[in-house]
Amino acid sequence: RLIHETSPYLHQHAHNPVHWYAWGEEALQRAKAEDMPIMLSIGYSACHWCHVMAHESFENPDIAAIMNAHFVNVKVDREERPDLDEIYMNAVTTMTGSGGWPMTVFLTPELKPFYGGTYFPPDDQHGRPGFPRILQAVAQFYKDRRADAEEQGDKLQARVAEITQFTSNTDALDIDLMDRAFEGISETFDQVHGGFGTQPKFPGSMTLSFCLREHLRTGNQTALDMVTQSLHKMGNGGIYDQLGGGFHRYSVDAEWLVPHFEKMLYDNALLVRMYVEGFQATGDPMFQRIVEETATYLLREMMQPGGGFYAAQDADSEGEEGKFFVWTREEILGLLGEEKGALFCLYYGVEEGGNFEYGASILHVDEEVEPLAAQMDVEPAYFRQVIADGRQVLSDVRERRVKPGRDDKIMTDWNGLMIGSMVQAYRVFGHRAYLSAAEGSMQFILDTLYHDGRLLHVYNDGVAKLNGYLDDYAFLTDALLDLYEATFDTRWFELGQALMETTVTQFWDDDGGGFFFTSADHEQLIVRSKNPYDNAIPSGNAMCVHNLLRLSAFTGRSEYRDKAHQILCIFSDYMEKAPGGFGHLLSGLAWHLKQPQEIAIIGAIDDETTQAMLKAVNTGFRPYKVVALYDPASGQERAAEIIPLLANRSLVDGKTTAYVCKDFVCRQPVTTAEELAALLA
Repeated sequence: RLIHETSPYLHQHAHNPVHWYAWGEEALQRAKAEDMPIMLSIGYSACHWCHVMAHESFENPDIAAIMNAHFVNVKVDREERPDLDEIYMNAVTTMTGSGGWPMTVFLTPELKPFYGGTYFPPDDQHGRPGFPRILQAVAQFYKDRRADAEEQGDKLQARVAEITQFTSNTDALDIDLMDRAFEGISETFDQVHGGFGTQPKFPGSMTLSFCLREHLRTGNQTALDMVTQSLHKMGNGGIYDQLGGGFHRYSVDAEWLVPHFEKMLYDNALLVRMYVEGFQATGDPMFQRIVEETATYLLREMMQPGGGFYAAQDADSEGEEGKFFVWTREEILGLLGEEKGALFCLYYGVEEGGNFEYGASILHVDEEVEPLAAQMDVEPAYFRQVIADGRQVLSDVRERRVKPGRDDKIMTDWNGLMIGSMVQAYRVFGHRAYLSAAEGSMQFILDTLYHDGRLLHVYNDGVAKLNGYLDDYAFLTDALLDLYEATFDTRWFELGQALMETTVTQFWDDDGGGFFFTSADHEQLIVRSKNPYDNAIPSGNAMCVHNLLRLSAFTGRSEYRDKAHQILCIFSDYMEKAPGGFGHLLSGLAWHLKQPQEIAIIGAIDDETTQAMLKAVNTGFRPYKVVALYDPASGQERAAEIIPLLANRSLVDGKTTAYVCKDFVCRQPVTTAEELAALLA
């Protein structure tokens, strides 16, 4: 059955001896008709432990026989069905205190969870029961103690529903909340290695982005140091692909050395934007290099020829995690020669015996070139050339290795993140290829995943399907507004505003406020979730706050700002209690309390003065701004009608003119880039 699905992850399981179903009427009706419990397995294609459990258990005929005899077995790609993933992950974490993938959860025919966990080994080991024992015990429990299973399912359903209930605290939106949130975040900061927490360690882009805004607000040097240290440590660590560019999923240790090697589109999208912001704030050339190397990787490996970015690259090749990415010292010396190879190994921390499995090493950088060159008694320029030449040789050799698999489905939400990040990189660094990729990908999404004003979630093998979720609408709206601010083509703005209106119509909770994760006409599940937390990607509610505030600044419409205010009020207590999970919402609160600069430029877009003004707008870290442009010669006569920020603006003395407003006060118009830069400062 799974072979007829479009998900590469489901295809990986199509030939298992397990009688898998995809989530849908066929499976759910069978469970009800035969009164059988459902064994729901949720994972994703780039997940290493999902592959391990598949090989150990789902490919094992004996284990498959137990599954087939006692359960309706349903396999779900969490990236296709984040709604199911969130509901049942909340259930598993409630039951066990932790979560992760692969997720294994047992449901009644009414879809209520009564037992679950994550990875189960194929046999009893280390005091943990094996998967066959779990299957038999659950089947027996359901048969002999059906009422208890149903009671447990009812309790878990109620608990999962409770998790998504939030109360408003309208008095809490003040500067003190920002101070307390930053204090809470800074307590978890790793002062030695950067990042937050101990291990495993995730990039935390949204939290870092908030810290950068906190530095801007308060001048707190510690906040900036937290960001720059983290970006340096990640960029020099094994979590970053030192040869090919792009970031792996997360580090299993505190020092960013050993990653899980899958590369996810969303991580790289968020980190590109984070390094762009880091560059804007500091001018650090390393941050620009990381952006450019990662963008090059994404355009080379992760972009479909007709536009649209693929979802992920696997961790494994030839059945081994990380094999594509690691090197032995002997390999490097054999390729580069003893003298140059030794220098290369010194720089990238490759030692005899390695730092990974089977004596291999993950490339990483612990020291700059200058002290190492002095240590080896060579000129720094020579050392740099050896590194550059060696990188090229190893890259060429690596290209001939068996590559990790790629999940080539195209997802609306993750593409929204990636498009927006490419646009921001273009605005700051000026590489036209980034804008072309963003525009081409947006057009692909609109052509294939947008119909009659509504978004679909995923595309693969010529099929677009599944109702769009909140994240699809929120992230694509953000990307459309970014595209407008890079090109000033009003169609991007109109589409972004239209998507925001649809988001309100389909997702807004008229009773409690905030946005549900699923639309009003979505399939009925045991809970309709509402999630304010950042996970690996920003919360859809948080992104909507940013979108609403941007649209309010462009249009002057107070209802957008009022909705953003309402969302912030609902979740204010939670931002204070668990600030590490609310980075993007805290950044939205910073915008809400700050009041943005509203910039309108009137002039030909290719005019020298206009371009100089746009450079001034994009120079430095100024996150609280919107910029609109009207070219009187463009033929876009409706621009001021579409974007009221442009209304009643005209050239002064026939010259390109910029208008800057803030806090409901407009400054005198200016006609040079230097004057505009002074106003923005």
